[in-house]
Amino acid sequence: MQSLIWTGRHVSRALFGGICSCSSHSQHQQYPLSSSSPSAAATERPGPEARLVSAICGFPKSVKKRPAARNQIGDDAWFVGRHKALEVLGVADGVGGWRHYGIDPGVFSAFLMQTCERLVTSGACGTSDPAMLLARSFRELLENKQPILGSSTACLVMLNRETSTVHTANIGDSGFLVVRGGQVVHRSEEQTHYFNTPFQLALPPPEHSGRVLSDRPESADVSDFVVEDGDVILLATDGVFDNVPDSLLLAELIGLEGVRDESKIQGVANSIAWMARSLANDPNFLSPFAKSARHNGIDAMGGKPDDITVLLATVAFS
Repeated sequence: MQSLIWTGRHVSRALFGGICSCSSHSQHQQYPLSSSSPSAAATERPGPEARLVSAICGFPKSVKKRPAARNQIGDDAWFVGRHKALEVLGVADGVGGWRHYGIDPGVFSAFLMQTCERLVTSGACGTSDPAMLLARSFRELLENKQPILGSSTACLVMLNRETSTVHTANIGDSGFLVVRGGQVVHRSEEQTHYFNTPFQLALPPPEHSGRVLSDRPESADVSDFVVEDGDVILLATDGVFDNVPDSLLLAELIGLEGVRDESKIQGVANSIAWMARSLANDPNFLSPFAKSARHNGIDAMGGKPDDITVLLATVAFS
């Protein structure tokens, strides 16, 4: 995401020449990176329990080098957290427009996701309220002794293994979808104030306080649903959804239903990330982002170069 939204005026994103030059991971990228691993052992509760077998792949928009936090891809950040009967996946997309004001957009999103991960793995959060988890992480960011300025979208997917129930919280234009029986059965709703202006958590510099659109964690769109053995869950930043049509995503994900082989899941995560990267840089492709721009009266064509983060998981009962 590469916008900075001021009350009363809109600073445009990459489609219109871009106001930022997104930077890459400080280390040489060796993506795809895999977080594939089974969750903790099942509790003594009788009967099968759900677990997630997951993989991560991503590409930064830019190849420039800068110091980057763990689990960071450009201005995107992600985590996979587990504690007893709880598993949580999360992605966040830092608003790149802050770089124009001397603020590193990736610091905000990385802090948000790292704090969520710590709260999950320490057992300091519940098993059914990802919005509260997001709110606690955001509160720690606001209370940090060293101000962490910027803004970010965020999406969390929380699995309660004992009840086989997924609880989600999404704020902005990152998101998730669930595939079962060859079709999308659950999907997040994109939250935007208006075109190319997603909801976002924010901590602006004092001189800009009150002038920057800032949404509260309580504004997150939430949902709850029961998962089934073999379900496929895709969690991604808008670098994926803005560039890859649902039909192409579904074609990739259908083949993963019921798969528990980590290498196969990793391969599909790689494929989706590569596809998003390729289409983002295709000037002749009518991307979902370009279609949305046209719907809003903007004559656009091609993909939208952006940081790309793909978190992919299948549900396995054991």
